[in-house]
Amino acid sequence: MDCAKIGSLIARLRKEKGLTQQNMADALNISNKTVSKWECGLGCPDVSLWSELSVILGADMAQMMEGEITLNRPDSGNIDKIRFYVCPSCRNILTSTGSASIFCCGRKLEHLTPAVDKNTPDIKAEMTDTDYYVTIDHEMSREHYILFAAYVKSDKLFLTRMYPEQSAALRIPYMPKGRLYIYCVKHGFTVQSING
Repeated sequence: MDCAKIGSLIARLRKEKGLTQQNMADALNISNKTVSKWECGLGCPDVSLWSELSVILGADMAQMMEGEITLNRPDSGNIDKIRFYVCPSCRNILTSTGSASIFCCGRKLEHLTPAVDKNTPDIKAEMTDTDYYVTIDHEMSREHYILFAAYVKSDKLFLTRMYPEQSAALRIPYMPKGRLYIYCVKHGFTVQSING
């Protein structure tokens, strides 16, 4: 660990948050001289303080330990490049429209990659008055079900969370030539085009 790099990063993040050394020291139950020592590069925070320090400064703990925060390129705003993430522990669904470091339940999540295989469910989209009624030929038992279906078109995303023992069907606004992403808890992530 490079204490000088870590110290200057802590000082920069502290100032961005509008905190004084004393504010930070009080939050961590340490002396303000300890915070000053870190910021001058004369020492590093104790292992037991990193987690709380990360929360106070609003930064990733691993990147703070390296002494530099890696910035992403500016988001182009293209919803077609959307990425989906699912936490394996709590089944939380997260999205990003650019590269991101996504964490849930203490784990870094990797974005889902659509797979094409024999387990891809059959999808039927029927046009009604103003929307599609989409039915998915898929089991919806407690052990094997679709967690979510998301329809992406142009600058819009319609995400439907699904639950075991409900029907595998959803309604989405009529916007032809979009993509329907489906995540099955057993077989993973797939994508299909909806034309019409």
